[in-house]
Amino acid sequence: MGKGGNSSDGEEVNMAAWLFGVNDLRIQPFKLQPLGANDVKIRMKAVGICGSDVHYLKHMRCGDFVVKEPMVIGHECAGIVEEVGSDVKSLVVGDRVAMEPGISCWHCFHCKGGSYNLCPDMKFFATPPVHGSLADQVIHPADLCFKLPDNMSLEEGAMCEPLSVGVHACRRANVNAETTVLILGAGPIGLVTMLTARAFGAPKIVLVDVDSHRLSVAKKLGADAVVQVSTNTEDVSNEVAQIQEAMGVRIDVTFDCVGFSKTMTTALTATTSGGKVCLVGMGHNEMKVPLTPAAAREVDIVGIFRYKNTWPLCIDFISSGKIDVKPLITHRFGFSQDEVEKAFETSAKGSDAIKVMFNL
Repeated sequence: MGKGGNSSDGEEVNMAAWLFGVNDLRIQPFKLQPLGANDVKIRMKAVGICGSDVHYLKHMRCGDFVVKEPMVIGHECAGIVEEVGSDVKSLVVGDRVAMEPGISCWHCFHCKGGSYNLCPDMKFFATPPVHGSLADQVIHPADLCFKLPDNMSLEEGAMCEPLSVGVHACRRANVNAETTVLILGAGPIGLVTMLTARAFGAPKIVLVDVDSHRLSVAKKLGADAVVQVSTNTEDVSNEVAQIQEAMGVRIDVTFDCVGFSKTMTTALTATTSGGKVCLVGMGHNEMKVPLTPAAAREVDIVGIFRYKNTWPLCIDFISSGKIDVKPLITHRFGFSQDEVEKAFETSAKGSDAIKVMFNL
């Protein structure tokens, strides 16, 4: 059963995709909390699968976040407002919205300073123990629900979440019309970072990956050049020479959207003196990298964690046509037990899947 079932008294039962264990997803009832004065109830319509969702399914953890009890999955989402709290003025029933999935405390040092993405008390969809959004309905603060213009689909609204990672990364790296950009990793995040860097004005972008199919997608989406590499660390020197030749000029900013020792070694070596490396991917918790030579060349290293204040810009980029996220959505599934299982299998296998989307 997917689309809300009926209870014995005839009322709709809110159904959600629950993670119970490794490779154990079940669609079961999900009781919502009461609607707060500043909340809205959203009928979910589009929910994308993120790599972290797959990681939770396969390992019941992602980094330091461990699933200790059943949890509703999903955080890339958009839907339609069905009910508004008594103090909500910004939205009305029927509005189509994209949802920012993290609720910060707004009281701590980081929140007061504007870096609410670093809030230690963040309540983020599908990050244990907080439930996610792959459900018929969810309740969320109205100020984290952004109204979509008429020319944007709900799927595009859901894509604002992964696109936000690219926006935050490009802001952290100060990408502009004079910045040449190297991106390591042509998965979903590498591709949205490429699209964002171009929207920020980057004149030349080179994508690097081990997978030829993903590189062909990157080329179709606008990469100026692509370089296929190996997984062998001993190949770094030769590959850096290939990458620099493909760029043709200095490499100002490198985004490592993988996060392995080899990719960070490549990034630190390929980036020009005085340039910047932005670590986006979180593949390895610990790495062995040539830090001292990079420091001697004043190569700055910055990290990112999620995003902050990105939804309005993402909506503007998509609605204006500066960024087209539609080609990234390669597979679509409905909301039933069988389709949820198939969707996660498809996403986990990778191959030709970039973004897998649920249509509820």
